[in-house]
Amino acid sequence: MRSGQTSESAATGRWAQTQRGLGRFNWPLIMCWLGVVTSAVLFLVHVMGSIVTDTGSQDGCGNSWPLCRGQFVPSHFARATLIEFTHRLGVPLITVLMLALIVGIVVLWRDRLEVKILAPLMFFFLMLQAVLGGLAVKYPTSAVILAFHFGVSSIAVATVIVTTLFIFELGRGDKLRDRRIPVGLRTLVWGITIYTYIVLYLGAYVLHTNSTLACTSWPLCAPGRLLPPNVEPVVVNMTHRVAAFVLALTVVWLFFWARRVRKARPDLYMASVFALVLILAQALEGAVIVFSHASVWAEVMHSAFIALFFSVMVYMCMHALPRPASARNRPTTPTTGASGTKKNAGPSRTATAALRQ
Repeated sequence: MRSGQTSESAATGRWAQTQRGLGRFNWPLIMCWLGVVTSAVLFLVHVMGSIVTDTGSQDGCGNSWPLCRGQFVPSHFARATLIEFTHRLGVPLITVLMLALIVGIVVLWRDRLEVKILAPLMFFFLMLQAVLGGLAVKYPTSAVILAFHFGVSSIAVATVIVTTLFIFELGRGDKLRDRRIPVGLRTLVWGITIYTYIVLYLGAYVLHTNSTLACTSWPLCAPGRLLPPNVEPVVVNMTHRVAAFVLALTVVWLFFWARRVRKARPDLYMASVFALVLILAQALEGAVIVFSHASVWAEVMHSAFIALFFSVMVYMCMHALPRPASARNRPTTPTTGASGTKKNAGPSRTATAALRQ
């Protein structure tokens, strides 16, 4: 009996010692940097996937997956094999990083509603991305699967970036969400985000159906012709262009509306500035693709800009919603700025007046 009690006491002592050791680390700060690293690596893997597609290296590892040509490390490295294999090397790394990030935010902030939503989303899209990657290898001619793979990859990037920003803003920037915004502005933000995914998918479909250069001019399909010929690649290309033009107009509208409430909601205003810059850069890259005859780097930058733009819109979706009541009611300590003065993100009279304009 004493022996059992001694063993139990020793185990309890070791666990208490482990807890004390773990408590010495600044885990919120560690999670911040883990989020930054995970976001950067996932974005690079996403861009590398675009390079695989734009260089036609999808068959670099043959039709074997997850192995490359039936080997862990292929014995012969052609250009396409090197590009595809490099992309695949990033997959296990980002898997470990994302799982660590998911576990970390659940352990530290499991009581927050945002974490209860973001953590499952990150895991789901991580798994779905892996499955679609395998399907893209097995069925490389399916434009629908390839385009969907790109769309899911963009969502995965957005969830990780937004999770990282959420961690950084805890107790500071997230308090701005307590300042209500007009329902119309919230609806516009969510509408643009959903519509962005449709435009994103159409762009990927253009690429995977080899319709990129179906139009020889920009913004019109052909010099001097307002209406393009009714040929499938041209129709696919112009459908994407018209959809992208409508998206750009709605983002301009969003920017001017967010500008009106910038005193009360600087978070939404700054995000709208990033959104406007990215959508204009995206449009410019669309023109560069045509005039450079679909150069690889023009297409890669086009894919990178839309992924970042979509991430900004997902961030705005979160900030367009108020914080959960549990987070608002919990007493918090004012944050301390660089100057040592204490800041409070509570609504001010000026802010409230700006929202009523």
